[in-house]
Amino acid sequence: MTRKWNAPKLSKNEVIMKVLILNGNPAGGKGNMDSYIERLMEQIKSAGHEAQVIVLRNLKIAPCNGCFNCWVKTPGTCSIHDDAGDVSRQYIAADHVILASPLIIGFPSSLLKNTMDRNIPIIHPHLEEVNGEVHHKKRYDRYPVISYLLEKEACTDDEDIAIAMDIFRRQAVNVRASLGFVHFTESPVEEVTHAITVH
Repeated sequence: MTRKWNAPKLSKNEVIMKVLILNGNPAGGKGNMDSYIERLMEQIKSAGHEAQVIVLRNLKIAPCNGCFNCWVKTPGTCSIHDDAGDVSRQYIAADHVILASPLIIGFPSSLLKNTMDRNIPIIHPHLEEVNGEVHHKKRYDRYPVISYLLEKEACTDDEDIAIAMDIFRRQAVNVRASLGFVHFTESPVEEVTHAITVH
């Protein structure tokens, strides 16, 4: 059942944001993710924000090989020369990044995970204490808010969602970003767009 969302009116002082959506839907376009993202993009733009979507399945992004050259030999730059560098630059330039993926066996797609693994050049190898935990230092003065847009599997239950949420919280902390929201494709696009503006 589709519920009606009554979006609040945007004020004249609303800050226009640069929103980046990383579409981690695998080859073949699983479920309704792609069409949902298209509708969401239209809604984000109609709210006055800049918006861009990167379809990860159309890019060449090799897995991280764990060499750590991005920390010691070429600080901030991955030694693998493919599309991941461009994605990282657009990621760090955005105000809000939405990581979009269907859940596959309870987790985001390997495309999305691989892309986030390749984002380690955006942090320093040096460590510091943050809220009683040890984390890598920031490389940049600012980082985007990251949020998740997920499509449930037929068998997704509350426990699956709780596990995924814990992973997302940890991922946000590890890349020194704040976690905005987690929404599912059953949410109206207006509701997701509003969530972008309040985070």
